Amino acid sequence: MQPSSSQKRRLAILGSTGSIGRQTLDVVRQHPDLFEVELITANNSVDLLASQAVEFDVNNVVVCNKARYDELASSLQPRDIKVFAGIESVCDLVRSDRVDIVVASMVGFSGLLPTISAIKAGKIIALANKETLVAAGAIVMDLAARFDAPILPVDSEHSAIFQCLLAAQGNKVSKLHITASGGPFRTWTKEDIAAATSAMALKHPNWTMGAKITVDSSTMMNKGFEVIEARWLFDMEPERINVVVHPESIIHSMVEFEDGAILAQLGSPDMRGPIQVALGFPRRMPLDSKKLDFAALASLTFAAPDMEKFPSLQLAFDALSRGGNIPCALNAANEASVAAFLEDRVSFYGMTDIVEKCVSQTPFIPDPSLDDILKTNSEVFAKAKELIYGCID
Repeated sequence: MQPSSSQKRRLAILGSTGSIGRQTLDVVRQHPDLFEVELITANNSVDLLASQAVEFDVNNVVVCNKARYDELASSLQPRDIKVFAGIESVCDLVRSDRVDIVVASMVGFSGLLPTISAIKAGKIIALANKETLVAAGAIVMDLAARFDAPILPVDSEHSAIFQCLLAAQGNKVSKLHITASGGPFRTWTKEDIAAATSAMALKHPNWTMGAKITVDSSTMMNKGFEVIEARWLFDMEPERINVVVHPESIIHSMVEFEDGAILAQLGSPDMRGPIQVALGFPRRMPLDSKKLDFAALASLTFAAPDMEKFPSLQLAFDALSRGGNIPCALNAANEASVAAFLEDRVSFYGMTDIVEKCVSQTPFIPDPSLDDILKTNSEVFAKAKELIYGCID
């Protein structure tokens, strides 16, 4: 049930030490009269997590890595803050009556089960975790409808589409246009991209994001994930979802209608904007951010994505076309390959090779259950690690 406008909205921020989590807390700082933080979680960043807990006077803190529990508990011992460990604790606490909105910003597949737990409790979901819908879109959206749990997108692209659809007043949509910056290698040759290092991939030209999503942006797998997300969020056929490269990152996405008219949402590249839209919906609030100066914009440019230089995007379209558990396999193999790339164990295009091999070898399940999704993720992740390291841990 959505909280009334007269009371503060109580937040659970899953992944509060990550990029989206930190920016969510900045929105709370700007609107302390509207929001309070009930729960925060992190995997390993104990010092920052403890600092956030103290600053926002939260009731509950979870460190998902159980080995870090004693360290966190010790640092918060003098305070009246309850400390927990493990993903199971996250799944339990998001169901609390003291939580109105769950900001799902954990990185990777680990965000799936806590999000499902919050959905089953009927919470409002501010969804920033792409992998949840990539791996289990049909399951998640079915549960959201069954338990009356609104899913509000936090990704800038999906937030833009969401806002444009509100203005559409129910008119039939012809196509969704998802914009992409093109990442740091947009103008590079394929030969130069092949030699790119993880340090190079982490230098995004427009956005400040976590390491995993920044690498995904450099391969354009991130954009492929957004296409899969859009298919589920907006109940849109894959062939009506288009990707367009827009290097300036001013237009965050567009919606096209049957008469050819297109609505676009524009803004500076600042994730606090879409975060605030989700947290405050349907209310818009002031935001201390850089505003667009149209007179200062030299130009807005567009191009089709280069699938030859960025084959990960095509792999995502292909996975969505096949459906079933294949997008889950795509995500699992990608998580393993990105982690290896960040450790300089595989090359830039080596990531694509690993994903392609793993997906091609995954037994197809056309209508997977949640257990099927969990099994597919585990098996494909292990297969990817075997290809990378030559053994399974």
